[in-house]
Amino acid sequence: MTSAIHPIHPRDWALLIALSILWGASFFCVGVALKELPPFTIVFLRAAVAALVLLLIVWLRGIPMPRGGAGWLPFVGMACLNYVVPFSCLATGQTFISTGLASVLNATTPLFTVVVMAAAGEERLTARRVVGVVVGVTGVAVLRGVDLRQADTGTGVALCLCAALSYGLSALLARRRLNGFAPLTTATAQMVVATVVTGVVAASVDQPWRLSVPSASAIWAVAALGTLSTALGYVLFFRIIARSGSTNVMLVTLLIPVTAILLGTVVLHEHIGTRELIGAGVIASALVIIDGRAVTWFEGRRWRSARL
Repeated sequence: MTSAIHPIHPRDWALLIALSILWGASFFCVGVALKELPPFTIVFLRAAVAALVLLLIVWLRGIPMPRGGAGWLPFVGMACLNYVVPFSCLATGQTFISTGLASVLNATTPLFTVVVMAAAGEERLTARRVVGVVVGVTGVAVLRGVDLRQADTGTGVALCLCAALSYGLSALLARRRLNGFAPLTTATAQMVVATVVTGVVAASVDQPWRLSVPSASAIWAVAALGTLSTALGYVLFFRIIARSGSTNVMLVTLLIPVTAILLGTVVLHEHIGTRELIGAGVIASALVIIDGRAVTWFEGRRWRSARL
């Protein structure tokens, strides 16, 4: 079992924050699109737009893509675990529960990732990392003021937790099968496969050709989901994985509710209260605990002080 758990690379903190903004905004965009489009159609259109954008970039830059069935096989699993299952669950879950509650449940992803990695023998289940994840999830709950006693939340909660588990499994697959691939290649191959799979599902379940033409707001929401939250988001996602590891990149789900509230304050002029400030502080503490460098530095200073 691997015992070494590396801290996040300093350069990846900025990418992690950028990714949290892109994915935090996606919950809002999905909410807008759900007013006129069914969940599986949204998931398919999001994948299709992202795949077109990424394929264009790959073609312009002359980046090689996988060849043959063996070359594409790892991306089939990654597309299902890292996109098809979680995004379908989250989009469907948001038809039962609020966007805020969905983002809170999504923040349990690091906890699932830590458990999956430990169960698979990839990382040792250290007390520091477990404490950090639990503190982070607590901070997210404080941030959003979640009330799980609301009616008709059971299905939505189960779907969002299934999405979080799927993300944890995708982190394991990325570590074992996707080493050595360029981030842009990985993101593009994943989205191509995801487009095919979600296209079949959407055609079978939603029959999108029978739907009315959506409004401009829904079209813009889907376009933003495909280009920014998905195409750009997954390039950043796999770049962080390449440098800081699969477990660390999942910390983005702790930041998503924070950035969602900040976006609401800046864009919608929503008020930030004491609860939001406390929740953000707790989440910041969790990230410091999980990253480990500050804790190690503090323990080192205390040990040197004791010797003196």
